[in-house]
Amino acid sequence: MVVTRFAPSPNGSLHLGHAFSAIVAHDLAAAHGGRFVLRIEDIDGARSRPELAAEFRADLAWLGLAWGDVAPQSARIASYAAAAERLRAMGLLYPCRCTRAEIAETAVAEGPDGPVYPGTCRGAAIDPGEPVAWRLDVAQALRRTGPLTWRDAIRGEQAARPELAGDVVLVRKEPETPASYHLAATLDDAADGVTLVTRGTDLFAASHVHRLLQALLGLPVPQWHHHPLLLDADGRKLAKRRGAPSLADRRRAGEDGATLAAALRDGRLPAGITLSEGLHQRP
Repeated sequence: MVVTRFAPSPNGSLHLGHAFSAIVAHDLAAAHGGRFVLRIEDIDGARSRPELAAEFRADLAWLGLAWGDVAPQSARIASYAAAAERLRAMGLLYPCRCTRAEIAETAVAEGPDGPVYPGTCRGAAIDPGEPVAWRLDVAQALRRTGPLTWRDAIRGEQAARPELAGDVVLVRKEPETPASYHLAATLDDAADGVTLVTRGTDLFAASHVHRLLQALLGLPVPQWHHHPLLLDADGRKLAKRRGAPSLADRRRAGEDGATLAAALRDGRLPAGITLSEGLHQRP
């Protein structure tokens, strides 16, 4: 059975980009007689606002979507710690004390998520008690797994290239944010039985890293579906931090959610909104 998911973080209200992503995931599951689930990714420290989970559900219902709930990330912290410990025991994690500013100054390459970590702390002595993040030694991990592939429903078979992102952080310095997106999302998708990971093309590169983690941790391998993004008038993806109009505001103003969902399905976008270039596929 096809299982898809929508996994928003409760650090701000949903906008049209979220609506489009949720509709894609919902409709792909429905087309195959499958299951669409909602997972709240609520381990973003003080930025997470628990009250937004109820708003998200009201927004999805307003759009006419039906879903099943699964455990939020805050209920899964023990699983993240256990997976990190397994990777440490395999000799694949190392502590890193570097700040983002230091990495930006010393990086010699630019990756999909910004400056690629140059490996400053790999093999370095770290003082006990010093705040550290834990990074995956990607080269060592690939020596263990050998070549890997994964499949995107739109772009086809892919050779996994996790090294393009460098030695990514899996366990963060901040105790209130216990796991990075890479580790948490990979474990969660496996736990939730997700067979088709639907998300925007901006996260395409993350799938290379997630495929490596699946191999290391013995997790099932789903298929991916990276859909195009909705862009604003300046050609940037819609974002909470740039004040993209919220679904909640539209809902409270009396706009019809089912009509909006139908327009997004048909590619009839609101004024000032465009679809990103690339391989487009309707939800």
